[in-house]
This record gives sequence, structure tokens and C-alpha cells, in this order.
Amino acid sequence: MTQTQSRTSTETQADPIPGGEIYTPEFRADPYPTYARLRAESPVVRVRTPRFDSYLVTRFDDARAALSDPRLSKDLYRAGDTYLQVFGEKARQINTNMLNSDPPEHTRLRRLVTQAFTPRRIEAMRPRIEEIVEGLLDRMAPRGRTEFVDEFALRLPLAVIGDLLGIPEEDHEEILAGTQVIRTVGTGGRSPQEDRAAIGQAQERLHAYFTGLVAAKRREPGEDLVSALIAARDGDGRLSEAELVSTCFLLLFAGYQTTSDFLGNAVVALLTHPEEMAELLDDPDLVPDAVEELLRFDGSVPVSSFRFATEDLELGGVPIPAGSIVTVVLSSANHDPEFLPDADDLDLSRGATHHMSFGHGIHKCLGTALARMEATTALRRILVRLPDLELDVPVEDLMWLPAASAFRGLLELPLRFTPQPATT
Repeated sequence: MTQTQSRTSTETQADPIPGGEIYTPEFRADPYPTYARLRAESPVVRVRTPRFDSYLVTRFDDARAALSDPRLSKDLYRAGDTYLQVFGEKARQINTNMLNSDPPEHTRLRRLVTQAFTPRRIEAMRPRIEEIVEGLLDRMAPRGRTEFVDEFALRLPLAVIGDLLGIPEEDHEEILAGTQVIRTVGTGGRSPQEDRAAIGQAQERLHAYFTGLVAAKRREPGEDLVSALIAARDGDGRLSEAELVSTCFLLLFAGYQTTSDFLGNAVVALLTHPEEMAELLDDPDLVPDAVEELLRFDGSVPVSSFRFATEDLELGGVPIPAGSIVTVVLSSANHDPEFLPDADDLDLSRGATHHMSFGHGIHKCLGTALARMEATTALRRILVRLPDLELDVPVEDLMWLPAASAFRGLLELPLRFTPQPATT
């Protein structure tokens, strides 16, 4: 063990760092200096929040090791009292899915979902994604101003995942309302208790909605993903009713919320790096590679979902007692200079970097192809149709989601540009 590791272990066994010392207002706007400090001083550190303690893992190599370690369980039911403390009993109904399970159950669930979530199905979405992008830009372009989060970033992936799951368009606003309660936890002046109550109510409404959707698709199957999930089989049978509903909930958030927040992050990154923006304006065909660097630079999923230590173990020289919660800080790992030189710089010419914005290991995001397709299509068309796009407020006035949110994204993104005619 190195001297640094030994010192870190001693610090971690002492009292945990209060979350308020890390999750400051400055952190909300720009977390990367804090991540750099943690990587240098306490790369695996216990942090106290109002409801629980969690070990944050901030270096790239430690993060990869943690995400591949079978002793760090994703099965919430194995966490016992820790599960109830963190999530509450009502959350069980939406967590019976592959994200919250270990092999062999994870293997069975992921295999069944993969049968329905095929590359062919995703590729068939391309014309529809292009149509949605053009329609949203047609509404924005003639006005010369937009609030990008509400008018584009939320609308594109909601329409895409709605089509994919077979959610009727008239239900999109109901879905949007429920997901935004969960996404914006910590805003609106609510107390922590009020936040938890509001989230619980939103989860119950979404669970009830998807229960009804699954029942409807069982009666009248269509060409959508929910119908395909109902029909999917393997040697162990089909998805149970609870697994079907919970998987719909997971696919909604994984395929909608993460993409919407990333689109806003990507636009801000480009507008605050004009040389990189100019490079894409000169050649929009560079957008696919640019998307990979933008995902690494400021992804929308800053931390992994929780893992639970099933036995005593060690990460980065730090003892992790059995029963502990472990959180892998994906955004910090992506900025680790040991992983990538000049990792705090946005460099659209880097090419593939094996970033961890989609996770790593057996729980790596299943929807990476769809997310890349949406982001690439959207950014290419935005650059072509709105080439003089600018922030409509100073960058320091942008309002980011609070640190309590599971996502990194903007509450609002006001933009301006020269008005352009609609294409239709």
C-alpha cells in the first residue's frame, strides 16, 4: 500500500465528510474542481448526507474496478435496512428490473430485454428521430429565441421513447409531469420530507400508468417495445408483471431523462468553447466523434446508481465495510488525468476514449445506440439550421439541477439566434 493510500484509509475510517462541504452552490454549477480535489486528496471517501453515508469513488481505475466487482451488489433486496433507509418501501414496486439485480437474475432479465431492444428496432427509429428533430426546430427557428430545455431537450427524447414504448402522444404531458418531479428534487423550496413525499407520489402515478399500459398492450399487442417485452421468452419463462412494469419505468428514465439533460449540457459546452463550436460548424460530419467527447466532458449521469458491499472489501486502499453504500462518480472518472491527459479540456478531435458515461461492466447502459443516434441527429441539425446560436443569459446565471438530483442538467437554457424560416 502506498503512503497516499495509507493516509486515505486513515481519513476514511474517521468521521465522514459532511455532504455540505462538497455539494456547495459552486459545485452545482461546476463540480469538476471538487472532483479533482477528491481524486488528489481522498479518491475513495465516505460522505454523509441527510439520509445515509456513501463511499464516493472518484478515480478512473478504481471506478472500473468497482463497477466490475461482484461483491458490490445491485440487488436492493439484499441491502435490508439500508435499502429501506435510502429508498423507502414504496420504491420496491419500480425497482424490480435488471438495473437493481445481480447474476443470475440480472442475466435473465437483461437477456429478455435485449430480445426486444434489438439493434434493428433502434435503427428503424432513425427516420422518426429525424422527423421529430425537424419538427421541433421548425417551431423554434422563426422566433429567434427559445428556452431549449423545455422546447427541445425534453421533447425530443420523450417523443422517441414514447414511440418506442407505445405511449400515446396524448399521454406525454402526464409522463413529463411525473418525471420532472423526480428530476428536480431539491428545487421549488420544498423541505426534504416534502421532496420525498412528492417523489413517492410521482413514482406511484407512473407505476399506475405503466401497469395500465402493460395491461392494454397485453390485450392488444402492437409493434412497440412493451408488446415485444410481453412476448419475450427464454428458458426461464417470461418477464413477470412486476418486472414488465418496472422495466418500462427503467427504460423511460434511461432513454429519456439522461438524453434530455445531455443535450442541454452539450449545447452549453459548445457555446462556451467557441473554437470547438467553429470546428463543427465548418464540418457537421464531425458530430458523431464530437458527441463522444461531449459525453465524456459533461455527461448527464454524474454518478452510478448505488451499490451495496456484501462483504468487507477494499477500494483504492480504503477499507469498505460490509453493508456500505458505494457510489462511483462517473464524471470524475472521465476527468481523471491518469485516464486521459488534459482531461479537463474539451477536445473534439480526441476520438474514442472509452469513457464511462454509459457505465461499465454488466450494467453498462443498454440504450447507448439510441442515445448516440438522438444526440448526433439533434446536434447536427441544430448546427446546420441555427449556426449563430448563443446563450441568452450570462453563463454564470444558468440554473443547474441541485446536487441532490441523480442527473446533471439544466433547469432552463435560454438561447437566441437569427430567426430562420420553418422547413415545412
